[in-house]
Amino acid sequence: MLNIVLHEPEMPANTGNIGRTCVAAGARLHLIEPMGFRISEKQLKRAGLDYWDKLEVFTYLDFHDFCEKNPNAKLYMATTKARQKYTDVQYEPDCFIMFGKESAGIPEELLLEHKETCIRIPMLPDIRSLNLSNSVAIVLYEALRQQGFPRLEIEGNLHRHSWEEGN
Repeated sequence: MLNIVLHEPEMPANTGNIGRTCVAAGARLHLIEPMGFRISEKQLKRAGLDYWDKLEVFTYLDFHDFCEKNPNAKLYMATTKARQKYTDVQYEPDCFIMFGKESAGIPEELLLEHKETCIRIPMLPDIRSLNLSNSVAIVLYEALRQQGFPRLEIEGNLHRHSWEEGN
């Protein structure tokens, strides 16, 4: 199962959207404090709609706490500063893909410690960054594509639509 890590997220709506994406994709969500909101906030759960109770979510006091509780984690860090694109790496089934807070990204010192596993989403040079929830969806679904979309019932989902049966 893939793992999405948010380092000090600030906006509850983004985190709620990311939680919903994680549920749909069968991924776990890891939140590293401090956060700009409380998990119990209505705005967070509203963005995740009725999926929040289906989400496997973990919280950590700080990055050190995250590392202690996930000692062998294969960690990819998404940043606009990376040389390699998110499509250049092979994602392991249990890897962790980290994204930084909306206003500043992942701290520079952490990026330097994990330089070889930093990834970026290509974009025009005049654009500072994409929305956090969009970035998570882009990279998460690339990792799932590489793995053949495990546990996602692609054919089973099609049978639920009436248009598939000619109606």
